[in-house]
Amino acid sequence: MPDIFDEIEEDLRADRARRMARRWGGLGLGVVLLVLAAAGGFQGWRWMQARDAAAAADGYLALHRSTEQQGADLAAAAEGFARLAAEAPDGYRTLALLRAAALKAETGDTAAALAIYDQLAGDGAAEPLYRDLANLLYVAHALETGDGAQLAARIAPLTQPGNAWQAPAREVAALVAIKRGDTAEARQQLQALAADTAATPGLRERAQRLAAGLGS
Repeated sequence: MPDIFDEIEEDLRADRARRMARRWGGLGLGVVLLVLAAAGGFQGWRWMQARDAAAAADGYLALHRSTEQQGADLAAAAEGFARLAAEAPDGYRTLALLRAAALKAETGDTAAALAIYDQLAGDGAAEPLYRDLANLLYVAHALETGDGAQLAARIAPLTQPGNAWQAPAREVAALVAIKRGDTAEARQQLQALAADTAATPGLRERAQRLAAGLGS
C-alpha cells in the first residue's frame, strides 16, 4: 500500500509541475527574452556611443587643423565648432564649445564668446573642471565691459585653495579688483600668487610686477 500512495503522490507532483510549466513557462521565456533584448540594447547603445565619439573626434580634429592653415577663416571655424557642439557627446561638446568661444573672442566677437562661456559655466552635464574654466575665461574676457562686483563674485570661488584654476584665477581676481579700485584686494591676490610655488614661473613673475606697480 505505501508504494501505491507514493506513486499517486508522484503523479500529483508531476501533474502540478506540468500545469505550472504551462502557466508560467511563457512568462519565464518572456523574461529571458527581455534580458537578452536589454543586453543587446546596451551593447548597441555602447556601440552607438563609440561611433558618435569617434565621429566627434574626427570632426574636432578636422576643424582644429583648419584653424592652423595660413589664411584660415577663424569665424567660419568658430561656427563649425558650435555646430559640432550641438551634435557631439558631452566630452567633445564641452571641448567644442570652449574652442568656439575662444575663436569668437579671437575674431572680435566678444559678446558671442561671453554667451558661450556663460552657457558652459551653467551646464550641469559638463565636468566641474570645465565649468570653472568657463567662469574664469568669462571674467577674463569681460574685464572691460562687465560689472566689477558681479565679476568679483564670479571669480572668487576659483581663487580658493584646492581649485585647479586657483593661480590664474588669482591674477584675474586682482585685475577685477584693480577695475573696482580696490588696490588692497588686488595687492593681496597678487602677493599670494607670487608666493604660490604651484603657479607657473611666468604667472609668479607677472604677479610680482603688477604688485610692484600698485605701490606699497
